[in-house]
Amino acid sequence: MAITFRHCYHQHITSSTLVLPSSFRYEEQSAEWEKRLGDQEYQRLLKQYRHDILPPTHRASITVQRVGGRISTAADKFTQANKSKQQRPPTTPKSNGYTYTVVRSETPNAFVLPNNHVFVLTGLFRHVQDEDELAAVLGHEMAHNLARHAGERMTGSILIGILARATLLLDPSGFLYSIFMPAATLLHELPHSREHEIEADYIGIHLAADACYDPRAAKRVFEAMKVEHDSGGGGDSRPAEFVSTHPSYDTRISNFDMWMNDAMSKFRMDEGMKCGKVRKDMMIARQHAANITTMREKRVMGGGSGAER
Repeated sequence: MAITFRHCYHQHITSSTLVLPSSFRYEEQSAEWEKRLGDQEYQRLLKQYRHDILPPTHRASITVQRVGGRISTAADKFTQANKSKQQRPPTTPKSNGYTYTVVRSETPNAFVLPNNHVFVLTGLFRHVQDEDELAAVLGHEMAHNLARHAGERMTGSILIGILARATLLLDPSGFLYSIFMPAATLLHELPHSREHEIEADYIGIHLAADACYDPRAAKRVFEAMKVEHDSGGGGDSRPAEFVSTHPSYDTRISNFDMWMNDAMSKFRMDEGMKCGKVRKDMMIARQHAANITTMREKRVMGGGSGAER
């Protein structure tokens, strides 16, 4: 990095205890400030997507709320476990305060805004085949929020902006600025972004496992994405890792292999008794949701005649 505040994952990715890294990170924005920005962006996106937001009774919305609810409970536990241990505490989730918005879109995406606003774009369902895989994606996105990556990125951008202005004071010709900005991107912003993704991958599989979703699903999601990329004519279009905002698929898949034993231990805790019961309850909930959807579709096809009788 141009400014070396890099942070190392070796301690926490090899530990069986899930904690946020305690090393210094230059995040100065308050959690409350981040939450206010998250609320503002949430309202903006509700307006932007107002014609494409699925109703809460839609099967996709019910699924996202059900899976997201279990992941958010795991996130609450994660927050409480880390609150007293870290120099940089994770964002404190609001009790029952998550919002879940499912947007009709061909774009495969999901994200969580500060203050726990979860968005899922329906294009994602082309890439996730079951609730375990959806949980892997939501766990990853909630991990970004818990680790306050958005605030850290904003602080980093402010710092780089200050230094960029300083280069213009030192060299009004702009030559130093023209060197500084590409160097800052290559040596600071891109590596830092990749570190965020690795951290979110790690925390995410543990959130999923704690919520009784199979953490191995995360690896399946990235393997499927890699296959689609490689077979879709992309060839070598993905940039080399060192000039990319995300780690390569191979790096992430390898990381999951390295972390999986710890995550599976959590998933199989109490010889599988805890998650065995929970997963039976999940199956019942899925069947109930499917029955409700089928009944609703029949009423719609029948023009509401059944309801009138």
